Amino acid sequence: DFLPPPECPVFEPSWAEFSDPLGYIAKIRPIAEKSGICKIRPPADWQPPFAVEVDNFRFTPRIQRLNELEAQTRVKLNYLDQIAKFWEIQGSSLKIPNVERRILDLYSLSKVVMEEGGYEAICKDRRWARVAQRLAYPSGKNIGSLLRAHYERIIYPYEMYQSGANLVQCNTRPFESEEKDREYKPHSIPLRQSVQPSKFNSYGRRAKRLQQEPTEEDIEKNPELKKLQIYGAGPKMLGLGLVAKDKTLLPHAVGRRRHDAVGRSPSSIPSASLQVDSYICRICSRGDEDDKLLLCDGCDDNYHIFCLLPPLPEIPKGIWRCPKCVMAECKRPPEAFGFEQATREYTLQSFGEMADSFKADYFNMPVHMVPTELVEKEFWRLVNSIEEDVTVEYGADIHSKEFGSGFPISDGKRKLSPEEEEYAGSGWNLNVMPVLKQSVLCHINADISGMKVPWLYVGMVFSAFCWHIEDHWSYSINYLHWGEPKTWYGVPSFAAEHLEEVMKKLTPELFESQPDLLHQLVTLMNPNTLMAHGVPVVRTNQCAGEFVITFPRAYHSGFNQGYNFAEAVNFCTADWLPAGRQCIEHYRRLRRYCVFSHEELICKMAACPEKLDLNLAAAVHKEMFVLVQEERKLRKALLEKGITEAEREAFELLPDDERQCDKCKTTCFLSALACYDCPQCLVCLYHMDDLCKCPRSKQYLRLGRRGVGALPPHPPPPPAHTPPPGCARPALEELRALESEARERKFPENELLHRLKGCLGQAERCVSEALGLISSQETGVPAPSLTVEELRAFLEQMNQLPCVMHQIGEVQALLERVEVFQAEARAALESVPPGPGALRGLLERGARLGVEVPESRRLERQLAQAAWLEEVTATLRSPRARVPLPVMRGLIQAGRTVAPSPAVDVAMAELQELLTIAQRWEEKAQMCLEARQKHPPATLAAIIKEAENIPALLPNIQALKEALAKARAWIADVEEIQNGDHYPCLDDLEGLVAVGRDLPVRLEELRQLEVQVGTAHSWRDKASRTFLKKNSCYTLLEVLCPCADAGSDSSKRLKWRQEPGLYKLDAESLGLSAQDLRDPGAVIVAFKEGEQKEKEGMLRLRHANAQKATPPLPGPGPPSCVCGQPASPGMLQCQLCRDWFHGACVAWPRLGSQKPSPAWWEWDAKFLCPLCQRSRRPRLETILALLVALQKLPVRLPEGEALQCLTERAITWQDRARQLLASPDVAGPLERLAALRHRL
Repeated sequence: DFLPPPECPVFEPSWAEFSDPLGYIAKIRPIAEKSGICKIRPPADWQPPFAVEVDNFRFTPRIQRLNELEAQTRVKLNYLDQIAKFWEIQGSSLKIPNVERRILDLYSLSKVVMEEGGYEAICKDRRWARVAQRLAYPSGKNIGSLLRAHYERIIYPYEMYQSGANLVQCNTRPFESEEKDREYKPHSIPLRQSVQPSKFNSYGRRAKRLQQEPTEEDIEKNPELKKLQIYGAGPKMLGLGLVAKDKTLLPHAVGRRRHDAVGRSPSSIPSASLQVDSYICRICSRGDEDDKLLLCDGCDDNYHIFCLLPPLPEIPKGIWRCPKCVMAECKRPPEAFGFEQATREYTLQSFGEMADSFKADYFNMPVHMVPTELVEKEFWRLVNSIEEDVTVEYGADIHSKEFGSGFPISDGKRKLSPEEEEYAGSGWNLNVMPVLKQSVLCHINADISGMKVPWLYVGMVFSAFCWHIEDHWSYSINYLHWGEPKTWYGVPSFAAEHLEEVMKKLTPELFESQPDLLHQLVTLMNPNTLMAHGVPVVRTNQCAGEFVITFPRAYHSGFNQGYNFAEAVNFCTADWLPAGRQCIEHYRRLRRYCVFSHEELICKMAACPEKLDLNLAAAVHKEMFVLVQEERKLRKALLEKGITEAEREAFELLPDDERQCDKCKTTCFLSALACYDCPQCLVCLYHMDDLCKCPRSKQYLRLGRRGVGALPPHPPPPPAHTPPPGCARPALEELRALESEARERKFPENELLHRLKGCLGQAERCVSEALGLISSQETGVPAPSLTVEELRAFLEQMNQLPCVMHQIGEVQALLERVEVFQAEARAALESVPPGPGALRGLLERGARLGVEVPESRRLERQLAQAAWLEEVTATLRSPRARVPLPVMRGLIQAGRTVAPSPAVDVAMAELQELLTIAQRWEEKAQMCLEARQKHPPATLAAIIKEAENIPALLPNIQALKEALAKARAWIADVEEIQNGDHYPCLDDLEGLVAVGRDLPVRLEELRQLEVQVGTAHSWRDKASRTFLKKNSCYTLLEVLCPCADAGSDSSKRLKWRQEPGLYKLDAESLGLSAQDLRDPGAVIVAFKEGEQKEKEGMLRLRHANAQKATPPLPGPGPPSCVCGQPASPGMLQCQLCRDWFHGACVAWPRLGSQKPSPAWWEWDAKFLCPLCQRSRRPRLETILALLVALQKLPVRLPEGEALQCLTERAITWQDRARQLLASPDVAGPLERLAALRHRL
């Protein structure tokens, strides 16, 4: 995006200041001249009426194509037009490829290839990727190969022809096969000059025209003409085959394409015109194989297709040019660029309607709502764009003498109102300012349009005025009468040569063909480009009713924000005279015509001193002295060459074109050199050797009316304060006494007394400054510092005063100390770079001098370099610690502020390389830490080992190192658990799995552990489904372990009674800690002890339950059911706890699977309450199956140990029950009971 330059100074004069225009401009000049341009806002009440007759004001504007204005863009367009013409000659139309969604910049591609060493060198070194990088294309997309292909087929043939190689024509037409390529239409820049074209001729191609129209038959039969019809009617190029020509052919020449290209059959050619001997190949000088003989459509030379380089496989179709014709056409020098005039004449109203409509349509908003910043950015975007062609019109350089000024004029043509009379005589009226008494131009009699007579400017949006300086480096003033703002850019005079150098460096092609390009007002360059190359640029928006002033040799340019009307004129003040003389010398070197004779102007003012004010008279005296001295020197050189003849000539009566130097085009006035035998020749005395080749005796001097005898014979008077030779200078005190005496005696004012006072004043000022310098040396109080040159000039000034001052010796001593310091500083700078301590000592000595020594800045830069290098060395070579990356970046950032030197460059390169390597390893470590695909420990160890060699503190590498250490500790824990005496516990494995999953390391054992943990969880889930009831409040371990506190009140029954906080796990009631659960022996011992406690508790509980009451009576009473409500009829009693429960609050006992259902007295089911039936009671076979699966697990579970103990206890009980049932005491009664049941 375009970045606006800083604003120029803006001044708002008071009415008192505004009353003297040139005086006010002289007042603000010290400030404004530093910017080149400034803006002046008149007092609010100063509003001159617009005096143009709007109805009669008609003008023809210029046409401006925006992207042709900018120098770099025009170079690209010129290059594209040359390539388009080259391929057009070859019979192809140029289509510009698209690369990465933007049009390929062929000019930049060609330039980069040339800068990189040429096509062959780039192909040899395989540097096309670098070419793509320099053209700002992204890397990694193989764009280099694509650019090479485009270069080979589009640019390389053209470059080969430009270099004179015999590359004839590509036998392929690569442009026709690319559908996405954009067809290029030439811009025809050189043809669009400031001459009004024919109304029947469209803007043609960039080539010379022939005033001969091709016929329709020619167009139909000539494929080149037929293709060119898209450019409209108009004459085409002769010599390129675009106009049909009669040519003779051999009747048997089958390979020659005359009957195809011209449209005539061989039988229609007169036999008398056949020249058989002329049809021979220009390369091999033979005429055989005429079927392969090719005739050039430009010069009629013949070539065998196999003699060309490279040879052609067949006769090409359409128009063909030989290498000689193609080279001649492509090397034709370009014509000068200029603006063309529009074909339509406008009034102010019609132009305003067109301008407002264009701006409103372009920005799609009302014209007054478009921000100036948006218009500015869009203007510079369009100016730099090759793809977008936007055309605007600009009514520029309209003569106010012919069309009328915007200011009122007292010319007697019409009567002015009192208000108009006031403004007609105002010094700010642009018709008045150039001829004010203080102005130099009032002494020129001729009305120079644009300089003495204002020009008018009618602008529209984007219409521009290009970079230029005023004629003769004069001032200019521009007033915007009305309309939208005008945006200005200015460059101060001290940077004028820098701007010219930058533009010539960036666009040498334009200046080769037009050395005075910047004087043609046809070239822009982006201010951002100039600022990037060190040219200071300022800007401003000139609104209606504001003045903009440009200073001598200040380059300026700009554009209009919209429809407006402005007026401008030049003026020259006394301070301009030296600049005007330098401008004439500059014009002489450029061989540029002058607008007026500077010598004539100076002499004319010197001849009429009564018409000059004091400042102007003093300036004219100085210029006249320089002029006379230079003329004397030139005439002396002329006499030394033997030219003694002279004639008088009234040069001021001759037209300018009859007294211009043939060599440098300068307008002669004081003298000129002519020849009796060559009356048409005339040169100035600067080019006395370039007149003619005639002998010196034939040459003579043409003297102006102010000839050699009329020149002042005496040198200028000596300075007023220099004493006569041989007289001793008086002391300062004597001058003071003389001045005091004159004051006391009241001597009359005279010149001598004035000189005495002036001399005494200068001496007093010198003494005061000298005392200030000396006191600052003694007291150390800083004083306004002087440069060494200023100190020498100050000492010289003291020595030239006609009095003796005691302080001269001290100032001389100070100067000597400064020179000694300079010598020491130069020695220190030229020797081996000293340490920071020595440099600081030198700088402290220099600071105490109180004088700005140039070497001090170099010492400061050297000190900054040494301090930075010392810090870098201390940081990088420190053995105690590695360098953190922020510290390294800070060193690099600090190094960018240090002046470059070989040592700094080496250190910067080392730092940058170290930072790059460190960042690369940090990125690699970050990828290892964050990647989903984890890396094994060996890979991470290798990365860490390589990163250890980098002397930088890498946080990600440290994190990776910590992760690797944790991974190794994890692996050690796994090996320790796996190699223990017992299978690992599930809790330990789960902890290891959780830790291993969080590590950014690929652990092979982790997957095995995850499988083991998953298998254990699966077994426990199966066991839980086997033992636990749905929505049970017990855990599997609680169910499997003995209930050691069965006889106490702290059982889980309290939980039903809403007494939380009293419940303990059965494992805890067994007295098992988490560590005990990992020991199988401890689990078995605790289980046996718990079993015994459970038996004892059960016995106590049965005894207590047996004491419980019979069924409770209905009605109020203590609660008995789980619901906490009083007893009611139909309650059930638990067989174990003997408590009673409502039938609706508990589940009824199952009756089994007997069918039909037995009677109530046959029920064998026993009711157990929900508090006593803690779990399901699976069959022993199911439990044994679980134990078999448990034995296969490589993991120990507390539930498994408990299940084994429970199973062993169940089997033991089963064996005891079988023995009891088989005893005679029990078997006999059971048999009798069974028989009795059978009987019932």
